[in-house]
This record gives sequence, structure tokens and C-alpha cells, in this order.
Amino acid sequence: MSLSHERRLATLTLALLLALLAWDGSGLDMPLARLFGDSHGFALSQNSVLTHGLHDGARLLSWLLVVGLTLAVWWPPAWLRPLQRIERLQLVVSALSGALAVALFKSFSTTSCPWDLLAFGGTAQHVSHWLRAADGGSGHCFPAGHASSGFAFVGGYFALQRSSPARARTWLAVSLAAGLLLGVAQQARGAHFMSHTLWTGWLCWALAFGIDSTLRRRIARKRLSAVPPAPPPPPWPMPVRPPAPADHSRPLRG
Repeated sequence: MSLSHERRLATLTLALLLALLAWDGSGLDMPLARLFGDSHGFALSQNSVLTHGLHDGARLLSWLLVVGLTLAVWWPPAWLRPLQRIERLQLVVSALSGALAVALFKSFSTTSCPWDLLAFGGTAQHVSHWLRAADGGSGHCFPAGHASSGFAFVGGYFALQRSSPARARTWLAVSLAAGLLLGVAQQARGAHFMSHTLWTGWLCWALAFGIDSTLRRRIARKRLSAVPPAPPPPPWPMPVRPPAPADHSRPLRG
């Protein structure tokens, strides 16, 4: 990845952050949630396709993929063999880092899920997830943990980009689509707001980008240290004086 490409990705990451902050200030979470729920709750909260298929099944599939990618670090299938071992390891580390970071944020969150809110038949008040104020519900609902089952794999874009840019873009598109699908499924059940899903996506992307930047710099430093130093230049040769011409004059006779 060239320096200019890295700068473009950094600019994109910052732009997405600003867009997310704008979304938080827009107040669109509640209108979107009302598309699926009302004062009686969420009709799809126990839907079998959403609960067993897109929740339990997707989570199991996600962890099976992590296990498979972990084994591929040492025994890669054909499509992963062009990657170096450190790049295959990067794919696993970025996925686990994204999932663990989202889980850590959730553990400290005081934000409750939509189905806990008074507006949807619960007891909690709608409070911004940035206020760190108890809303009267169970909390621990921000950001969206289930969406990380898809978004956590966006780091594959960086691991694949050096050997196959086209495959990297495909991997990124599938990861983003999976995360968004799982996030919308949870929103339909009343388990999350759209902002929860979007923040999960951004957090997984930013972590994967940071891991990739750190790894590339470390590899570059290692390569530089492995290059043997150039030999010192030879000493400047001393000028050689030509021999004095022989004196062939005959001695004077007295």
C-alpha cells in the first residue's frame, strides 16, 4: 500500500467518523426504530428467522470462520497461499480485535436496547449513548455486538490488498454487507438502534486500519535492519611519485 493510498484511507476514516457524529446529532435513531416497533413492543423480536438464523446461526458461522482462518495461518488453502504468514495472522488478529473491542465497549455502556425503552413498552428513557447516564434500563447495548460478527472481518481488506486488490475489495464488500444485514436484523427485533450498528462498523474498520499501519511500519523497519551496511569506501590512494631519472652524465676527469 502506497503512502498516498494510506492517506486516502485515513481521510476516509476521519470522514466516516464525522458522518457518524452527524448521525448521532440527527435524532434519526428513534424514527427508524418506530418502523419496526410501537408502544406494544417489536413484533419481530421473537421471529425465528431473525433469532435462530440471523442471530444464533450467524454468530456460530462467524466463530467457525475465525477458527478456520486461525488454522489457515499454518495450513492455508489455495486462495490464501499468496499471503505471507504474517498477513494471514493479521487477518485473524484484526477480526478478534474488532469483536473484543466492541464487547469491551458494551461492558461499560449504560445505554439500554430499544425494546427496553418506555416508547416501546419498556421502562427506560431514551438517553444519548455518549452521556454515560443511567436510563433506567439494563444497559450494555452500545455498540452493536452482533453486527461485529460481520464487520470484524473488514481487516481482511488490508491483509489481501497487497497480493490481490480485487479480492480485497470483494472481501470488504461482503464483510460490510454481512455486518449491515446483521445490524438491521437486530434493529428489526428491537435489540439495537442504527447508530449502534454504524459505530460497530466504524470501530472495526478503524482498528483494522491501525493494525495494518502498525504492522507495515514494523515490517519496513525489520527489512531496513536486515540490510547489511554498505562497506566503507576504500582509502584515497596516495599519489605515487615517478622514479627520478637516472643521471647518465659522465663524471669530469681531473
